[in-house]
Amino acid sequence: MKGRYVAGFVWVTVVTVAGCASAPPPGAAAPTVIPPAAAPAPVATAPAPAPSVEPAPSATNPMVASDVAAPAAPPSSTGKLVHGGLARGNGEPGDDLLAQADGEYRSGDYAHAREHYQAAQKLAPKDPAPTVGLLRVKFAAGDIPTDYGSAPKDVKVATLLAQVEAVLRKSPDYGPAHVERGRLLLVQGKAALALVALERGAALSADDPEAQSALGVALLATGKSGPALERLRRAAELDPDDPERLTNLGTALMMQGRVEEAIASYRRAVDLTPNEPRALSDLGTAYLAANRAADAKTYLERAVALDPNRATFLSNLGYAQRQLGDVPGAVKTLRAAIAKDPKLGSAWINLGTALVDQGNLDEAEKSFKKAADLDPTDPRPKASLSDLDEIRKKTTVPAPGK
Repeated sequence: MKGRYVAGFVWVTVVTVAGCASAPPPGAAAPTVIPPAAAPAPVATAPAPAPSVEPAPSATNPMVASDVAAPAAPPSSTGKLVHGGLARGNGEPGDDLLAQADGEYRSGDYAHAREHYQAAQKLAPKDPAPTVGLLRVKFAAGDIPTDYGSAPKDVKVATLLAQVEAVLRKSPDYGPAHVERGRLLLVQGKAALALVALERGAALSADDPEAQSALGVALLATGKSGPALERLRRAAELDPDDPERLTNLGTALMMQGRVEEAIASYRRAVDLTPNEPRALSDLGTAYLAANRAADAKTYLERAVALDPNRATFLSNLGYAQRQLGDVPGAVKTLRAAIAKDPKLGSAWINLGTALVDQGNLDEAEKSFKKAADLDPTDPRPKASLSDLDEIRKKTTVPAPGK
């Protein structure tokens, strides 16, 4: 969905050719940085996780998830405050309008959200909240790339960043503005600077789920998966009915190898948004990590049906099909994934493995070499080519008299 910040983590399956040691299971979904009070999007990449999903380390060591009740948001005079919204419920001029705009922003009604943030701004011109709300709307409705590091030179992002920095010069202790600055820096790929901004935002807005969530994604982006998990869990506790907070948490759990907990988090997200393809793909990927290919296939098929153009979804489904013995179906699905995204290296590796299963070693070799060309630093294609050489040696018939 437009306006969703997605951390640039993609999870891929480490695959080996047939006859060799079984491949480690895929990861989970790419984490998303949720714009305060906006509606769902994948995980996510994070970093999307999946067999050809958007990647990171393999996941093992499952643990049982525990449910933590979240505090309810206090009501405003015209209704319930939105988790991660900008209204304070304090009866100040414009606060009711802020609450209304927050709700509209969360539902994706950006036109009315903009209208009510502007009205709140007129009533309280010195309050930074309406201005930050308008910045959020501009981002969400601006067709701006939202993956981590996806827009390092995007003019719209740079403009929004300059505007939020102008807010901070006037209101240096306004937590949501620091959070907004951090999220924009994440989109620019400036993880270290984003981390500083988001730590400040979280300190100033300790009970804001968006502050905790965005900080968690920044920590993931800088390789701090343990502290990230704490923040993302806190965000989900504060806002338990937001599916993207749950998918972010699931991704962090996958990175810690806590597969069963991740499954529980992703399943909750799917319960909340049963027709959200990214949530379905995340859950399917987690099932793959738990070696439950049949369950994985069910959810991955639903994800593909809802979003047939997502190459990572197709590649993950192909992986599941192969695991279940449907090699022809896997080859067909994986070729479809590559047609959608010829640069998806994990799809080429998965295709090569399925082709080995069919005995088509020459085509498998081409697939592995293509994956190696796409990313010379990836050790998997080289390992697969080495295994392929061993298979050829075992199947080569010696010449007579030798």
